[in-house]
Amino acid sequence: MLKQGWRWFGPRDPVPLDTVRQAGASEIVTALHDVPIGQAWTRAQVAERKALIETTPAGRTQLSWSVVESIPVPDDVKRLGAGAKASIEAWIASLEAVAAEGIGIVCYNFMPVVDWTRTDLDWPLPTGATALRFEQDRFAAFDLFVLKRPGAEADYDAAGIARAKAVADALSQDEADALSRTIAAGLPGGTTDALDLAAFRDRLAAYGGIDAQRLRAHLIDFLAIVAPVAERLGVRLTLHPDDPPRPLFGLPRVASTEADYAALFAAVPVAANGMCFCTGSLGVRPDNDLAGIATRFGERIHFAHLRATKRDRDGLSFHEADHLDGDVDMVGVMRALLAANAGRPEERGIVFRPDHGHRMLDDLTKPGNPGYTAIGRLKGLAELRGVMRAVAQGA
Repeated sequence: MLKQGWRWFGPRDPVPLDTVRQAGASEIVTALHDVPIGQAWTRAQVAERKALIETTPAGRTQLSWSVVESIPVPDDVKRLGAGAKASIEAWIASLEAVAAEGIGIVCYNFMPVVDWTRTDLDWPLPTGATALRFEQDRFAAFDLFVLKRPGAEADYDAAGIARAKAVADALSQDEADALSRTIAAGLPGGTTDALDLAAFRDRLAAYGGIDAQRLRAHLIDFLAIVAPVAERLGVRLTLHPDDPPRPLFGLPRVASTEADYAALFAAVPVAANGMCFCTGSLGVRPDNDLAGIATRFGERIHFAHLRATKRDRDGLSFHEADHLDGDVDMVGVMRALLAANAGRPEERGIVFRPDHGHRMLDDLTKPGNPGYTAIGRLKGLAELRGVMRAVAQGA
């Protein structure tokens, strides 16, 4: 069976560890979110957080810190590749601190400037719950008429620009400010810097000469240095897909398709060079065969985010659906992951976690991290656990 995990944001997370126990998860997925991006983690810092998670009160279920999500890759690594020597050395120091405390999986991403991107954090669903959503015309309205990115018009057709203008004209100042915060100022679990609009434009401009080929070369440079270290330390690196899996703001993306991952595995064939299999991110693209990817890259998958996104007719907008609905064949995915996990030693098994649950029930009136409230993820994990049990028993 796969190991059941839960994203936890540390001592200030409004979802306490007892809730994780009650949800039925045992594997904690977290990071040192208070350490600035680019600063090396120390073993003492990792040990302190691990002790907080794993020191179990009497009579409580044991939890384990099994996955680091994430050690952020600093911006200069994405822009300079191997030339960002100091930042890569700091990243390796963090990796060594994690390994010294026995944590065997590290997730990271290589998205420039923006991490996972949404335009709505509480989009109303017919049930009365709310979901995360990416709406193309709202995104374009921000890009073209709020951010006013130079050259942005080249990324949209005339009809798209007209629709975006209508959206922008209807925004109040408060709504425009909220959209800016949602897109540019960072989201929960983000591994890029929170930026105001001026700094955001400047950061985008710094990528003016970097296309997909060059960004991929920088990722390969990075992996060629860190993957052998991870292999020696017994740590598996897992690259999270781009979210959404296509260019944004004129920025290249290099972890959006099966071909992207195949190129990285061919360039750096070290066994520690692995994949975070995020069905929601990859599932936004209809050309990604999720069950097939899980089958073909099974030996490279050590960590999975299981969620379902539902595409709109425009093929660009989407929202977070229920875990067993949307455009993801979750039964086929689970079957492929269980096959990939078969025969692995227990300590090297695939960890999965429910991702981006709906805000629902009591959580509608409570503060919480968008996508990471308790009840929606509990529901998702219960559904996924049921699928896993049924598939494992051949139902």
